[in-house]
Amino acid sequence: MAAGGRWIEHWDPEDESFWQRTGARIANRNLFFSVLSEHIGFSVWTLWSVLVLFMGPEYGLTPADKFLLTSVVTLVGAVVRVPYTFAVAIFGGRNWTIISASLLLVPTVAAFAVMEPGTSFSTFLLVGLLAGIGGGNFASSMTNINAFFPLRKKGWALGMNAGGGNIGVPVIQLAALAIIGASGGPRVLLGIYIPLIVVAAVLSALFMDNIASVKNDTGAAKDAARDRHTWIMSFLYVGTFGSFIGYSFAFGQVLQSGFGRTPLQAAYLTFIGPLLGSLIRPVGGKLADKYGGARITLWNYVAMGAATAVLIVASMRDSLGLFVTAFVVLFVLSGLGNGSTFKMIPGIFQAKAEAQGLSGEAAASYGRRLSGASMGLIGAVGALGGVGINLAFRQSFLSYGSGTGAFVAFLAFYAACFALTWSVYLRRTAAGAPDAAARTEENAQLSYSNV
Repeated sequence: MAAGGRWIEHWDPEDESFWQRTGARIANRNLFFSVLSEHIGFSVWTLWSVLVLFMGPEYGLTPADKFLLTSVVTLVGAVVRVPYTFAVAIFGGRNWTIISASLLLVPTVAAFAVMEPGTSFSTFLLVGLLAGIGGGNFASSMTNINAFFPLRKKGWALGMNAGGGNIGVPVIQLAALAIIGASGGPRVLLGIYIPLIVVAAVLSALFMDNIASVKNDTGAAKDAARDRHTWIMSFLYVGTFGSFIGYSFAFGQVLQSGFGRTPLQAAYLTFIGPLLGSLIRPVGGKLADKYGGARITLWNYVAMGAATAVLIVASMRDSLGLFVTAFVVLFVLSGLGNGSTFKMIPGIFQAKAEAQGLSGEAAASYGRRLSGASMGLIGAVGALGGVGINLAFRQSFLSYGSGTGAFVAFLAFYAACFALTWSVYLRRTAAGAPDAAARTEENAQLSYSNV
């Protein structure tokens, strides 16, 4: 134990005897309470995706205003992921979870204070900026949990952690649906979440741990930022998580603006996609553990492209049933891809370590160091995809009066993600490479195909 909280001085999850004896129990306990805190964080981050459904004509906001508002919230959530990642190494995973959970009171209380007709649009934008801090909880939570689990368990553990957090999106949408259905106002929803935030912070203090070996390492951040795989995986994560969070913010508004649904009618539909996408994220991680994240990610992009093509047809034909079905499928695929892409990250850096001649704990330590540092950057860039989706919808509705133009752009992006995944992680150099450099590249690609 050390001053300032509960600290674990020795942690070696790759040691099977240590893992079976004490590691698994401690790691799973921290995972559970990490999920709880991240879940509340996601709910606060996506708060405005449901608050805008309450904001009728009396609020004086246009559809373009609402898309801009949710874009700002998404943007802040993406940006704060970078400092949140490194906060774990500065304060400790448990300590930062307490702090970050407590900070969620700020945007929630602020929204409670201003949520009424007559409030200026600039005030709503400012309070929306505050809500963005809820998006940072994901980065610190994933970095923390990445340190607790061995490589062979990371796909499942990271999938469970992220999926449990992601499910905060449909939960707050379901809560909004119940409140709208009962003719309640937005302050009722906010009043429910304020005590839940306090509970999450208190439970984190009581049951979580810090790992002393996770030191503040600015060198790891620099090394991760210089590594091309950090930015390649960031691009791929834009396609999966950027889709998930962007669609989560935009789905209800698209139904209202494009299909004339009322807030209650939209709320009946908006939670389904995020719910299924969240639940399937651990499955994506589990499949990646078994078959390789690159393979699952590649074919997932094929399916996402097909679903988007159906959405284009449904949007052009004004077919609500086909549109909602295809959108829900796209949510499910984005969740599956979230799990598989994040599983790739520790595997890639482990493969790099082994290619440099490292093995055993040395390779595992190298992988943990760089994968932990890169996750914040990848998570931040991925979340920026949500900003792009909301801005694309805003422009599409302004220019064409529908979301069809945005879906065409998304289809082109998924095609680019497919090509990048295949060319970097699955394409094999022709047999009989003529020199040592080519053979080294072939071996690297063969190992990356299993990440």
